[in-house]
Amino acid sequence: MASANPGSMFIAGGTDLVPNLKRRQFDVPALISLNALSGMRLIAGDAKHGLTIGAGATLDDLAHHPTLNGPYRALAQACDLVSTPQVRCMGTLGGNLLVDPRCNYYNQTYSWRKAVGFCLKKDGDICLVARSSPRCWAVSSSDSAPVALALAATVTLHGGGGNRRIRAHELYKDDGIDYTTKRADEVITSLDLPASDQRMTSAYWKLRRRPAFDFPILGVAVALSWDDGVVRTARGALGAVGSRPVDITAFLTPLTGRRPDDESIAAVADAADKPARPLDNTDLSHYWRKRMTRVYIERALRDACGLDPLAGRLTAQVKAATS
Repeated sequence: MASANPGSMFIAGGTDLVPNLKRRQFDVPALISLNALSGMRLIAGDAKHGLTIGAGATLDDLAHHPTLNGPYRALAQACDLVSTPQVRCMGTLGGNLLVDPRCNYYNQTYSWRKAVGFCLKKDGDICLVARSSPRCWAVSSSDSAPVALALAATVTLHGGGGNRRIRAHELYKDDGIDYTTKRADEVITSLDLPASDQRMTSAYWKLRRRPAFDFPILGVAVALSWDDGVVRTARGALGAVGSRPVDITAFLTPLTGRRPDDESIAAVADAADKPARPLDNTDLSHYWRKRMTRVYIERALRDACGLDPLAGRLTAQVKAATS
């Protein structure tokens, strides 16, 4: 790609790329398949020694893999919530980590975009979400990306300059167009999850209009490590509330050194939604999505703590307000 096919794009499952090509959102001279590369679907290791997942592993592989049934459960949950069974059997982990940021003004047919006036992300001069902004505000819509941050994963990339490893949060940039630090000639080859004992728990919760197949309008990933029933460390990240996954680890620190209960979890959820600043460029009201951020953080935390996710204080308040 670097030498002979500049401007080309790589394709594996194609579940995100091909629809974008059909809508003429990308103009590429050629597609370079990754499916013949050896080891891309490898899933090796365990929680005790760390887990290496080839970027070509399908989402369906990961949703049902027994190794992800313990401390890394959030990744299996996230993969199982991507789109439909047919898409999960084709889509790959690497592709989901690199899902093109979405926006109501961008993910439309060519005729629709031409009629409304092209946006900054493709063929236009301004962002139709924030017209005075110099940048694009398309939303990161990957389910696996916030999980990678919460699990402190590292990503291995291979390109014309050789291999390099970066932490998951270093892969993403806060820009709807130039949204990753991956170079055009690089391929994600693996995602590496650090070793963990069975005292780590994790969870992923996703908000969307249609539970059967929609992209997230909010994703919450949390990972807790334990010592005799007390939280030792807590990590978390939000998806679909900005142009990159949002790390909320700093807001979860009040849980460390404590045995979580309803009140402490709800209090943390109240504070941890502050970095979420959803805009009016995806499905449903952004005011409602902001409100639901607290609720879904609480549910994810309760899930990771082994509590009933739907029995928390904030959830009860929402039920009371909507009944």
